[in-house]
Amino acid sequence: MLIKRPRPGDSAGILPSQITAEGTYLSRRTLLQAALAAGVTGIGAAWPEPASATTDLTFKRNEAFSTTEAPNSYEDVTGYNNFYEFGTGKSDPAANSGRFKPTPWTVTISGEAETTGKFTLEDFLKPHALEERVYRLRCVEAWSMVIPWVGVPLGDVLKRFKPTSKAKYVAFKTVMRPSEMPGQRYAVLDWPYVEGLRIDEAMNPLSLLAVGVYGKTLPNQNGAPLRLVTPWKYGFKGIKSIVEISFTEKEPPTSWNISASHEYGFYANVNPNVDHPRWSQARERRIGAGLFNARIPTQMFNGYEKEVAGLYRGMDLAKNY
Repeated sequence: MLIKRPRPGDSAGILPSQITAEGTYLSRRTLLQAALAAGVTGIGAAWPEPASATTDLTFKRNEAFSTTEAPNSYEDVTGYNNFYEFGTGKSDPAANSGRFKPTPWTVTISGEAETTGKFTLEDFLKPHALEERVYRLRCVEAWSMVIPWVGVPLGDVLKRFKPTSKAKYVAFKTVMRPSEMPGQRYAVLDWPYVEGLRIDEAMNPLSLLAVGVYGKTLPNQNGAPLRLVTPWKYGFKGIKSIVEISFTEKEPPTSWNISASHEYGFYANVNPNVDHPRWSQARERRIGAGLFNARIPTQMFNGYEKEVAGLYRGMDLAKNY
């Protein structure tokens, strides 16, 4: 099990607010109650194996798309996660993902495109060179990190499949493996997890298909072997362990919108001027920022306004949240 250790000068270690974020829609208690009803003493107790090993990647840093802010530690990035397929607590993904097998892996391409079918991960990513981009990630629960992702531009990959003029959206689906992903055994969400982008959002140069973090392949708890990163959107718009990508004419369903449409819309853009129904989005807590994890002002589009604001020109960003 990955154990997060206090940093030098951080004598109090992990704060209670870091363990369970405020206002979580579906609490860890829901999952634990379901586990107890099934005769399990705890998800972690049933799935004690450590997360899979990672390997080094070959890549180049893309400075043009990287923030100059200092990245969080590897321990922060891999030990504090939302990945409900492995549990609703922030430490659950690291503790409960050991049985997940990210290799071999295939990705299915379907829908409104000239080239469709099932591809191995290697064929899916060819011939794209890996690059590192240091992005901010801002969660709707009002915490944030700075993360050095390794991956390939999503738009470059999608163009290879030649989407037709009917392709207005891109839909994504997570693998469904309850035998390896214990959270999928409980109805905390409508499984499998699904997500979507408008096609111009998907083609934006910031959109990334990540295969690694900190120069290594993605650990299971971070979405191995393939996940979406859209840095101007809230963290739940970063679907993990992707097995299917579909080009659609109509807006696709998304998991959090299905579960709570009054709280989670399709766009999920970071907007400090639009509060979550149960808490403010005006400020955020930077994980690993010291003893008190001081709150800092939330930036419009998470600081990427220059790069993406044009995508939403003329839209009501309070209504289209």
